Amino acid sequence: MKYKMAAKNEKEDLEFNKNDDAMRLSISKMKRMLNDIALGGGLKRIKKHKAKGKLTARERIDLLIDEESNFLELGAFAGQGMYKEYGGCPAAGVIVGIGYIKGRQCMIVANDATVKAGAWFPITGKKNLRAQEIAMENRLPIIYLVDSAGVFLPMQDEIFPDKEHFGRIFRNNAKMSAMGIPQIAAIMGSCVAGGAYLPIMSDEALIVDKTGSIFLAGPYLVKAAIGENADKEELGGAAMHSEISGVTDYKMPDDQTCLSTIRDLVDKMGSFENAGFDRAKPRRPKKDQKEIYGIFPESRTKPYDMKAILERLVDESKLTYYKEGYGQTILCAYARIDGWAVGIVANNRKVVKTAKGEMQFGGVIYSDSADKAARFIMNCNQKKIPLVFLHDVTGFMVGTRSEQGGIIKDGAKMVNAVSNSTVPKFSIVLGNSYGAGNYAMCGKAYDPRLIVAWPSAKIAVMGGSQAAKVLLQIQMASKKAKGEEVDPKTEKALYDKIKGRYDEQTTPYYAASRLWVDAIIDPLDTRKVISMGIEAANNAPVEKFNPGVIQT
Repeated sequence: MKYKMAAKNEKEDLEFNKNDDAMRLSISKMKRMLNDIALGGGLKRIKKHKAKGKLTARERIDLLIDEESNFLELGAFAGQGMYKEYGGCPAAGVIVGIGYIKGRQCMIVANDATVKAGAWFPITGKKNLRAQEIAMENRLPIIYLVDSAGVFLPMQDEIFPDKEHFGRIFRNNAKMSAMGIPQIAAIMGSCVAGGAYLPIMSDEALIVDKTGSIFLAGPYLVKAAIGENADKEELGGAAMHSEISGVTDYKMPDDQTCLSTIRDLVDKMGSFENAGFDRAKPRRPKKDQKEIYGIFPESRTKPYDMKAILERLVDESKLTYYKEGYGQTILCAYARIDGWAVGIVANNRKVVKTAKGEMQFGGVIYSDSADKAARFIMNCNQKKIPLVFLHDVTGFMVGTRSEQGGIIKDGAKMVNAVSNSTVPKFSIVLGNSYGAGNYAMCGKAYDPRLIVAWPSAKIAVMGGSQAAKVLLQIQMASKKAKGEEVDPKTEKALYDKIKGRYDEQTTPYYAASRLWVDAIIDPLDTRKVISMGIEAANNAPVEKFNPGVIQT
């Protein structure tokens, strides 16, 4: 079924339908990719896994969380297109997300043993660390469903020794324990070598009989190291660890009983004092959310009215705009999303006319826009209102007039406010997120609690065509300096090659595969992501805001 607003003319009507078709095709592509990723190591390996009496990682999560509740999967595209020489690493070999267990939000981390026996690639470590970071920031209980062969040895130098590598996981286990964040680990398959510390550094450990095992060295390594013959059960089986070593706390007959027991344990947990973010009764937007598909342009260079998008995201389509007539290329507004009070900072892609009669290009941050946004961010911190950033930005305005007007100072003011903001921040990348605009709008480097992208997102220093032109000029100048002549055909081929490579690197899938964003979502899921994110953030206290040195 097609949805469309009442258009002023036939041309607008056609444009709306064209945009709608493009967005639906993008979402369809995204869902096909997610379906493939959900197969993990493939049907053959799934069959082999289940023949051992084990559930798959996704089946385990389905049984663990409350029926018909939301599960916000994070990092599904992690590893996409990477490690081709090793056969790939779908979802980084680990399923991560926020789910509800007995009505309580928990971070869930489940190894997918159908992907290289659950071995840890570099991106696996990065994804696990991101899960722990989210749990620590929001004081979420974390549940580990362990089924892993340990570090992927051919890439050990990229996962084992550095600060943000494998060992950081165990450091975080200890930190979370000190913070009072509950950690429960279920050993549902292999748990080998250094990886054995993760479940045992958790507060409670369960182990599944006959399929679960945990030891520092397996039978082959023990034989090689000390000449002892010992089987898997003797070294680290459920009976040994539950009845002799005392390493594990609960011996479980099967996956199903193990997951049911975890639910019972979570059910008895006490609650933290919440942060006190304001929430009213949730209301649906008055304007049809599905119209977003037609409003948002297929072309990333076309202007559109961001207000029309916002009216389809917020409760009752009601917004209170801050300094509405000033700095119009950024919109700042108070609203509610699923009942939660939020402060919204959104790039406006309309071409606007200032009171002085000057034209400002949409998607560009000008001095007045940066100044307004910085002040609004400070206001939200003072009032303890979570911030939502909607990216569609090409960067800050350049040129002599802007430089002389102090664009660097005003941009620094906004970046400072974002950096020192202590209320939870959530970033949604709708379209472009280029250069310093990404920083000012709370890109990944600025600690958003969650950062997600629409299928239309592009993240880079600049757009593909601009970057290709800059790089081409540099290469042409280098060739001319060497006395080489380049004909127009060769020049065009070089430009197309540079642009093609750059365009590939700006896609949301490239960003998501490297965890620059936590997820790629259907625009219609934006409200759910923000609401679940604020619910999680409400578990943790907010520090007093200190803006640092901000020149006014």
